[in-house]
Amino acid sequence: MSTLTLWRNARLATMAGDPAQTPWGWIERGALVAEGDRIVWVGDESALPAELASLARRPIDLGGASVTPAFVDCHTHLVYAGDRSREFELRLQGATYEEIARAGGGIRSTVAATRAASDAELESLAVERARTLMREGVGAVEIKSGYGLSLEHEARCLRAARRVGKATGLTVRTTCLAAHALPSEFDGRADDYVDAITTWLPNLADAGLVDAVDAFCERIAFSPAQTRRVFEAAQRSKLPVKLHAEQLSDQGGAQLAAEFGALSCDHLEHLSAEGIAAMAAAGTVAVLLPGAYYFLRDTTLPPVQALRDAGVPIALATDHNPGSSPTLSPLLMINMACTLFRLTPEEAVRGFTANAARALGLSQSHGTLEAGKRADLAVWDVAHPRELAYRFGVNPLRTLVLGGQEVSLR
Repeated sequence: MSTLTLWRNARLATMAGDPAQTPWGWIERGALVAEGDRIVWVGDESALPAELASLARRPIDLGGASVTPAFVDCHTHLVYAGDRSREFELRLQGATYEEIARAGGGIRSTVAATRAASDAELESLAVERARTLMREGVGAVEIKSGYGLSLEHEARCLRAARRVGKATGLTVRTTCLAAHALPSEFDGRADDYVDAITTWLPNLADAGLVDAVDAFCERIAFSPAQTRRVFEAAQRSKLPVKLHAEQLSDQGGAQLAAEFGALSCDHLEHLSAEGIAAMAAAGTVAVLLPGAYYFLRDTTLPPVQALRDAGVPIALATDHNPGSSPTLSPLLMINMACTLFRLTPEEAVRGFTANAARALGLSQSHGTLEAGKRADLAVWDVAHPRELAYRFGVNPLRTLVLGGQEVSLR
């Protein structure tokens, strides 16, 4: 048996089990034991087996601090170059997101900057963004491509995303979002561009660069028919799918994604009852993105109560990107999910832990504090994790543990 690590005198929000039976998976005076990078025991300290206690190295007394699973940020666009603060100013002067995109701004402007950046620059920028997420308790992250929009540049972005994990210790899942926008060289030829994407996916998959495939199904992006072709190509390469769905309008994307057993549908402000039913039947997670909702000054709320009633798991993410959600604060997103979308604090924290892990296909290893799971935990200087939703603008993270090892947050 390798060295055991014991954390004790902790208030544990394990996020495990049925929240209706055990809210927060709460253990008031808890202890947790890890062997190497895996949890081997978690429970009330009074029930800690004497053998485990005797084999553990010097116990770490947390002094009554609250412990949650490390956060999972299940929707980000961390790899890009450039800045779009000018577009933020234009929106405040009355321009809409769609008007800016159709005028050549938006995603295309970031594509140009990203293509011009070196590999080293893309990696450096993404690593620093990832470290900022870690400072608020993130232990696993999804990183999408989508600012390359050619085989060469999508591959560059995905390789940079892979290197983020090696540089930081984060668990990283990469998603190919080549179907993000139409690059200028394909103007007026959207179907030809979709054809190109379908030929890229096998190459990217064979190179080990892709864990999932996403698309932006919207009036300013790709139609349901075009999205279907991308998903069929993903299916041929045995890659799971996700979808930017129903953000600006109802395109029926959620039903389409559910047909392919999607891991998640994300945004969902204009989600229909039919889309909810399809997601519920497929076990697809609803990923809500309050940062984009807030930043774009949207007024159409996602149908939270209908998702609850249908039993669709609700996850949250930062959606970090340069155009519509330039935040790197999961804690602020938790607060916004409560204040804007009326999630409860427990739902919001579950949205960044258990349900976010499910949205990435990581529920067997991440998202809850249970024996067999990876020892990724966040230690907070609060009496109860509901304070993470309450105290916006405050970061009470004391310690981040990834794979059983405390990591530097500098």
